[in-house]
Amino acid sequence: MNFALMKHKFKLLVKSALFCFGFLTIIGCTSNNTSIKMKGSDTEVNLAVNLAEKYTELDPDFSIAISGGGSGLGITSLLNGQADIANSSRPLSDEEIEQFKNKNVEVKTVVFAEDATAFVVHKDLPIEEIDLETLKKILNGEFTNWKNIISSVDLPINIYGRQSSSGTHSFVKKKLKIEFTNAAKEMTGNAQILEGVKADKSGIGYVGAGYVAHDPNANQAVKILKVKENSDAVAYSPIDPNAINQSLYFFQRPLYQFVLAESWEKVKPFIDFEKSEKGKEMIENHGYYIIEK
Repeated sequence: MNFALMKHKFKLLVKSALFCFGFLTIIGCTSNNTSIKMKGSDTEVNLAVNLAEKYTELDPDFSIAISGGGSGLGITSLLNGQADIANSSRPLSDEEIEQFKNKNVEVKTVVFAEDATAFVVHKDLPIEEIDLETLKKILNGEFTNWKNIISSVDLPINIYGRQSSSGTHSFVKKKLKIEFTNAAKEMTGNAQILEGVKADKSGIGYVGAGYVAHDPNANQAVKILKVKENSDAVAYSPIDPNAINQSLYFFQRPLYQFVLAESWEKVKPFIDFEKSEKGKEMIENHGYYIIEK
């Protein structure tokens, strides 16, 4: 646990545990009912922490607790009154919408950025791009050895993915219309997936493009694959702004923040900061894209 105090008005606390979901960050030291709890998507958590740190410089009384653990966890926490904001890399499911309705819980939806899911392999694997059909066969377990794809590489394919509560897991599954093989390793976040692929010459994983693009060390240890819809199509990179702006990359998606209606007034100043020029600059610097709507 690390503490940094600034005039008793700024406090940053990071807790990590081997079996915990994501991490917890508390910014500010106010303990009244203006304190905000934000939970959910690991895709968004680093960006959320940095936005909150910057906003605290403008409003030293601002207090927020941020944790990851996956979009599903954030939405469940919102439903149970354990969060004011749920970060989510997917929309609410029909079942979740019905659950909020049955509990008479009103939720406001904010779309504050756009992200792309990147597929990464070890830097030494001799592959630069991949088509959707090949990706399907890898993730559903039909292809189990890289020699099915690269004749010169006789190595078992090791898949590093997310647990079912992850919005990224759900997003990839729905986009490819597959069920993941049971052999896929279920990791709790982007960082674990990257560490796995960095150390495994036969590994492949999927992470938020904004997360990997913001980590220069990751870019030296893993290779971000370009993706094409079929073998004859053009392959596009998830970290190519032009491709994203033209909606050419197959695995791009909006990022959501679901906010309890009863918490809206205390949350709104922070949401407004996210949409400010400074907020937009930070979003773009983290490798995400601004949605002008």
